[in-house]
Order: sequence, then structure tokens, then C-alpha cells
Amino acid sequence: MKSQLHRLRDIPAVDTILNAPDLAPLLKAHPRWLVVDAVHGVLASLRQEIRAGRDLAAEEMSLATIIPRVAKTASEMGRYHLRPVVNATGVVIHTNLGRAVLPEEVLQQVMRVASHYSNLEYDLAKGTRGTRYAHVEDLLCRLCGSEAALVVNNNAGAVLLGLNTLAEGREVIVSRGQLVEIGGSFRIPDVMKKSGCHLVEVGTTNKTHPRDYRNAIGEQTAALLKVHMSNFEMRGFTREVSRREMVSIAGEAGLPLMEDLGSGNLVDLSTFGLPAEPTVQESVRDGVHLVTFSGDKLLGGPQAGILVGKKAILDRVKKNPMTRALRVDKMTLAALEVIARMFLDPPDAQRRIPTLRMLSTPPSALTARAENLARRIQSLAGDAFAVDIMEDLSQVGGGALPETPLPTCLVSLSTSRISVNSLEEAFRAADPPVIGRIRHDRFLLDVRTIQDEELETVARVAGEVAARAS
Repeated sequence: MKSQLHRLRDIPAVDTILNAPDLAPLLKAHPRWLVVDAVHGVLASLRQEIRAGRDLAAEEMSLATIIPRVAKTASEMGRYHLRPVVNATGVVIHTNLGRAVLPEEVLQQVMRVASHYSNLEYDLAKGTRGTRYAHVEDLLCRLCGSEAALVVNNNAGAVLLGLNTLAEGREVIVSRGQLVEIGGSFRIPDVMKKSGCHLVEVGTTNKTHPRDYRNAIGEQTAALLKVHMSNFEMRGFTREVSRREMVSIAGEAGLPLMEDLGSGNLVDLSTFGLPAEPTVQESVRDGVHLVTFSGDKLLGGPQAGILVGKKAILDRVKKNPMTRALRVDKMTLAALEVIARMFLDPPDAQRRIPTLRMLSTPPSALTARAENLARRIQSLAGDAFAVDIMEDLSQVGGGALPETPLPTCLVSLSTSRISVNSLEEAFRAADPPVIGRIRHDRFLLDVRTIQDEELETVARVAGEVAARAS
């Protein structure tokens, strides 16, 4: 047996590999720097194996074996890090998977705007400098019934900006039961602190009364804040001050009321068979002075934080220097304008906006989709998997309607050839990755969040996984 040092010397040199005729097609297909990095990576892996005590066979260090490894490594390195995946989890607004899926019309408009110069901050009618927010403000006002509107980079930014404008250095009163934490450890008390205002908690965890707000109002009070508890529910011995009650209390004290609605609902979800969720229009109609919400949750649009409400307050917000730091780009505005126009016709929005379409898909359609997918998988994977159709529950996701299960239909895969964890990993490592879930030793594909045009892709991936597992 050769010594470890001799085995290391048997590894081909980088130049030997790069000059090999069989590597030429790879150098044509990829930038040279990428191929060089791939070669270094493969050789480093071989050295690591030898140093770990593995006795590599001569063919494992031959060009015939190394070059295919380099090709595979280069292909993996050449992929973009941010890329599409198939969401088979059943979570409609999946934060880890990019939240809302945008309609094709949005992508077309973003491409048109992004690939040319645009009138982002140019008034075509006057021939003078304009404002980027004018492209969506009138639409948002019309949809929400508000006097003014503004768009920033996300809802956390909208809350931060609103509080900073209304109450920097002064007090904001909020119910203790509404001091929520959402994904990514984003906490209302933390963002209030960063905004420069002072938090005044009132009530108890489970009960807050109108008198609690009235008793807390003082000379340093700048605003009242209401936070929609979109990602959890409180039941039992509870009391929450209604929006209208808070509007009345704020009016008595001559103070503005700000409401963080979070998920940003613009439609009556009960028409989908879902529980009613507060709408932005209701909040504005009830007299809330400033409302903030997300663009990429129930709105089904791009990531954005939207502020709507009274013109006098929005004028102050727009003049806040922090607004520039939180402003959105032309692509976000282009996407949001398309989404807003769709919402002018709610039935049309339900049909064309993927988030609303997925939430409103009836069980019968999901069953048909699952049967279609199961047939395709069986056709391509043969008897490699036990393929079953199961009823189960999806989730809305995105911190919205946490206690609202969505009846759905799953395609269940199981096999004795590999473990269910290996099966899930194989689907996740595919191109494109297919992200499902595991339960009861089965890999589950929830068809609610699989688009019709993705069924063939999922079946193809299943066939490829089956072939490798055989």
C-alpha cells in the first residue's frame, strides 16, 4: 500500500486537468474562472479523503473519473443562488420560499420598465421632475378609500416610518396583548424603540378596556397604536378594544390612531369560505388616521410596506428624511401598479393573482389536480414509489389566519429503497428543487401550492429520483 504522501502525489496537477482534451467542452460552456475553481474544489476533496485515511483506487484519481466530477461541480457552481423552486408544502404565503407568487402580467410590466429608461421621477405632462410615488398613490387611494398613500420597502419599514413621524421622542400607547412578535424575531416593542418613540403598555395580556387607554393619555402622548394579531389568536377570558372604540378615544384626545394590519387584506375572504379578516378599507372607513400593511402577503404582490390614511399625516411622512432610506425601486412600483389595477375588479383579481387563486381553489379542483399528478408520477417512476392520494390541510402562511386550516389533497410517496429523509433530500436537490413535507414516514406533495404548469416538472423530478434510487 502506498504511503499517504505518495497517494497525494498521484493526484493530477491543475494544469494537467485544464489542458486535458476532454475538459475543452466544459471550458466552452463555463467561464474559465469557474472551471478552475471547480478543479481546485475536486482536488481539495480528494486530498481530504486521502488525509482522512481512505485508500483511493488509481481509477478514482484518473482524468476519466476526475473530469466528470469537475463537470458536476462546475454545473452546480454555475447555478444562480436565488432560483425558482416548486412549493409543494401547502403553505400559500411561504416566507422562506419568497411569499407571494406574482402574476405573469406583473413580470411583463417589470421587464418593460426595468429594461428601459422610465418616467420614475419625471412628470411627462409637465416636463419637470415628478415623484415616484405618484405611479401608485391614486390607485391605492381608490382601492382603500384613503386620502393619501405611500409605499416603502416592507411593512416593518412602514411601521417604523409611521411611528417616527408621529411620535419621535414622545409616547405611543398600545395594548399589552398586541405586542406581537412575527417571523425573524421582529417585535413591535423593538421597532417602536428604534422609531424613537416611547412605548406605553396598557391593559393586561388577555384584557384591555377603553378606560386603560383614557387613563394612560397624558401630555407626552403622541398617538395610539392598534396592532392586528394576524399570527395568533387569543381565546377565553379576553377583551380587546375595537377599532371604532379606539377611533373615538383618539378623537376625544385629539390624537392620531395608527393601525398595523400586517397581512394587508383588501377582499372579503369569507367569499372563499375563510373567516373574515379585517380589510384595509374597513380600517380607513372607521376613521383610522394611518394604516400600514404588507404588499406580499394577502395582497399577493411584491415585497412592500404600504401606508394609507389622512393626507395631513401622509404629507408629514413623505417629508421625513427616513422615507428616502426606505424607498422602493422602479421594479417594485411597476409590480405594485399591476396588482393594484387588478384589485379594481375583485373577481378578476381572484382569478389572476396566484395568492388569491390558491386560497380560493375548491377541494374538487385540488382532488383532480392530485389525481393528475399521481398518474404522471406513476407513469414516469413505475413501481419505485407507493403513490397514494390523501386528504389533509394546507395553511395560509405569512402570519395570516393562523387558526384557519384549508382542506386540501396530497400526493403521498413512500418507498423501501431509500429513507423518507433521503427521498425528501433528493427532491430538494433536484433542478428545480421540489419542496414538500414529511409525515408518518411519507413524503407529501400538497397540490394547493403546485401550479398547473408545474405538475409535469414534479412528475419528471419524481422519475429522476426513482431512477437514481433503483
